[in-house]
Amino acid sequence: MKVFRSLIALTLVGFVSVNALSQERGTKDEAKAMAEQAAAHVKKVGPDQAFKDFSTDKATWTKKDLYVFANDINGNTKAHGANDKLVGKNMMELKDQNGKLFIKEMSELAKSKGSGWVEYDWAHPQTKKVDGKATYVMKLSNFDGYVGVGVYR
Repeated sequence: MKVFRSLIALTLVGFVSVNALSQERGTKDEAKAMAEQAAAHVKKVGPDQAFKDFSTDKATWTKKDLYVFANDINGNTKAHGANDKLVGKNMMELKDQNGKLFIKEMSELAKSKGSGWVEYDWAHPQTKKVDGKATYVMKLSNFDGYVGVGVYR
């Protein structure tokens, strides 16, 4: 009986640990919803104010490991919820660990289809380990660029 209780306790601890980890990571649905909210925010308050908000208003625009970024169509970072040092930098030639030009792919996707997912590998901001990532990008109606929110797979 003692062994049985110990097994149940260990199982519950493992479940809680896995559940806690899943609470820290956003989902694809959450990433897409946040990108849609960000695009609506740009439309409502204008690009300049929205980009400032995405970089500084962490309570609104950062949830779990999800954050909003915005680029113009040429790859210039206009806002970045995880690293404000990237604002003003051109990221068009940025490659992931496998040599994929993922910012270029995001720009091309925004131009050609308006929205969709781009997959690549990137360092997780919390664990610092390279992980698979999928970013939902959405072209902006009142700015020649897009917003994006990525989810680690």
